[in-house]
Amino acid sequence: MSAPLLQLGEVTKSFGGIHALSAVTSGVPEGKIVGIIGPNGAGKTTLFNVITGAYRADSGTVRLNGTALNGLPPHQIAREGIARTFQNIRLFPSMTVWEHLLVAQPHRESWWRRLLPVGWGDPAAQVRAVEVMEFFGLTDLRDRPAKSLPYGMQRRVEMARALTARPKLLLLDEPVAGMNHDEAEEIRQLMLKLRATGLTILLIEHDMNFVMRLCDYLYVLDFGVLIAEGAPSEVRTNPRVLDAYLGKDE
Repeated sequence: MSAPLLQLGEVTKSFGGIHALSAVTSGVPEGKIVGIIGPNGAGKTTLFNVITGAYRADSGTVRLNGTALNGLPPHQIAREGIARTFQNIRLFPSMTVWEHLLVAQPHRESWWRRLLPVGWGDPAAQVRAVEVMEFFGLTDLRDRPAKSLPYGMQRRVEMARALTARPKLLLLDEPVAGMNHDEAEEIRQLMLKLRATGLTILLIEHDMNFVMRLCDYLYVLDFGVLIAEGAPSEVRTNPRVLDAYLGKDE
């Protein structure tokens, strides 16, 4: 792989006597889609929470473009260039698609303009919102409140909201969970288009068909330990991965 945009060095995190992450070392190269797979409880979301500052690692280093992120609060890590979505959708039910895409952007205007109604603020933020809305096929849903949207579209809005901040690295926690095959394929195509723009993506996902057809590289966690890594074609035949997660064909 090329030089990593995100570097994790010996990252360890425990909760009492439970070792959620044990000396995890990995890298995410710029402009690639990298997946983290493993059984439930393997430490995947904990790793996301450490990267984004929701949890503080007990030891180890997290670096983005060489800049240490350890100890920084989540909002500052976001300003450094990391955005994320969550396993459970976290939209504001009564806010429209348009409002979600505006409020998620970093504030560039003076403090008093932030008090104005959504849509009266930074013109550049509105331009960015339109760009992202068009990219995700949300234009016709612009004025719909989030609670009125079908599940698959709510997932799109959450991804679009994260993208409005122009992140260097986008973290997606189970982006196609609960979707049917056609919906998942639409998201896969969108992610390939995002990669073509140069965006770097790190994702957690249990849909192995989706992962194997999308990711450039995979890491496999099991009980907080990194047990394998490599191209999808290598990981899918790795004996340790088959035993721990994928299973063997009878």
